[in-house]
Amino acid sequence: MRFYRGLVAPRVPAGITVMNPYADVRIARNVRAFLDTFFDDDKPRVLVFGINPGRFGAGITGVTFTDPVALADSCGIANDLPRRRELSSVFIYDFIERYGGARALYQRFFLTAISPLGFTRGGTNLNYYDEAKLARAVTPFITSSIERQIAAGGRRDHAIVLGKGANMKFMQRLNGEHRFFGELHALEHPRPIMQYRRKQLGHYLAKYEQLFRAIS
Repeated sequence: MRFYRGLVAPRVPAGITVMNPYADVRIARNVRAFLDTFFDDDKPRVLVFGINPGRFGAGITGVTFTDPVALADSCGIANDLPRRRELSSVFIYDFIERYGGARALYQRFFLTAISPLGFTRGGTNLNYYDEAKLARAVTPFITSSIERQIAAGGRRDHAIVLGKGANMKFMQRLNGEHRFFGELHALEHPRPIMQYRRKQLGHYLAKYEQLFRAIS
């Protein structure tokens, strides 16, 4: 919780807005309840990195890949947020149920993002790597955030990156410079799976399960 409360928005290029859900008292209260429920111990976790919070998932709840419905129904954290689904969250919690439920997964893994704060331009989600100037501007912030999460209990032998393209390439470069993790593993990001490959949903859920179980 100190990590989330201590996040300071990096300076970004003109026209881009930094989205910090943790500055909202109501969201911070939900995040604290989530952390108290699943992370009130000293066990190390494998860090699982998404991209950055979006407006309808972690941007609303503060919990990575977790929309208000998943927060309430799968995590048991009652909230008064609008019960709106978000595609990546739907996939992740389908996988979590397949794995054995939220408590089973969160005992071994911590879902986070390469950039724990999100970005928008003109009210539209922006990934940290979508513009070269933005990626350069936020790299020190990302580096510090990863270091702090490792210090808070992240395992250093393995890490999982969701997004085999730009997200994985960015993390490979950063890991080469800083040697955060012994081995990086990449999986397809949930959003394109749900948008374009939903007929292959079972295939991708099985890939997730195989990797998560192999390094748990």
